[in-house]
Amino acid sequence: MSLADYLAKNYLTPDSKPERKSKKRKRKDGASSGLIIADDDALGWDTKGTANADDDGPLTVNAASAEFRKAKKSAWQTVGAPTPSSTDQAAADAILTSAAAESKARALADEDAPTLDDAAMKMESGAHAGLQTADQVTAQLNRKKAEERRRFLEDDDEHSGKGRETIYRDASGRIINVQMKRAEARRKAEEEAKKAADELEAQKGDVQRAEKERRKEKLEEAKFMPVARYADDMELNEELKERERWNDPAAEFLEKKKTGKSISGKPLYKGPAAPNRYGIRPGHRWDGVDRGNGFEKEYFAARNRRENLKNLDYAWQMDE
Repeated sequence: MSLADYLAKNYLTPDSKPERKSKKRKRKDGASSGLIIADDDALGWDTKGTANADDDGPLTVNAASAEFRKAKKSAWQTVGAPTPSSTDQAAADAILTSAAAESKARALADEDAPTLDDAAMKMESGAHAGLQTADQVTAQLNRKKAEERRRFLEDDDEHSGKGRETIYRDASGRIINVQMKRAEARRKAEEEAKKAADELEAQKGDVQRAEKERRKEKLEEAKFMPVARYADDMELNEELKERERWNDPAAEFLEKKKTGKSISGKPLYKGPAAPNRYGIRPGHRWDGVDRGNGFEKEYFAARNRRENLKNLDYAWQMDE
């Protein structure tokens, strides 16, 4: 068996159609087969023998295409809302016409105060850029002035600082808490005042402290005392009897004698003592030795000398 017979037997497919046909038959078969568009085989395998076909030959169209062209009824299908009828279309046109008329009338009414889109570019003066009428520019400038005035009135306190607390800083630039500093200054002033009062109280003697306590007790008792006090007031009479007077001639006839204690409750010194400016008597443990610098003695001597000179001057004037 030759190679050609082997390949034909195993790999080639026999054609069922007769090998020889007339040209008319071929054209009829081609017309019935419809439109055929085939790409050129890239690999060169052309089993049907169409590689050498004439490119300029006539193209055949399927009979269904011709029938589609000849059909009078449209094969298109409507998707979505149905097409409005003539009555609905007329009503819609009337609505559109009335809306256009209203918008035109509104535009004519607002012609005195025309406005532009705020998104348009604005100049520093507040007017929009581009070709505009004088009324439009004036309206835009007035609107900007009104807006600036409104912001100024709203933010007056914020911009001017009115009503705000002053911020104080130290040498390093740190903010000082004014309330804390004021509280510290107030506390320091109270401590200083208390310290001064304690020092003044410490300088007082026992007699002054006792007098202070006695006055305080009297004020407390005065809350319950009547406004008017008469001659039969027993408490007032006892107080007047206990009061010592140096020129009282009947003091020695009183039956009730002093126990010899001072206001502070300590016993008094019994014996002679040099006088002083404050009338303070020496304590009961004094040994009688004057350990002062002699100022009290000179003070009383100068006062007596001044009184004597005054009396002598008066007596000389009377003698003349």
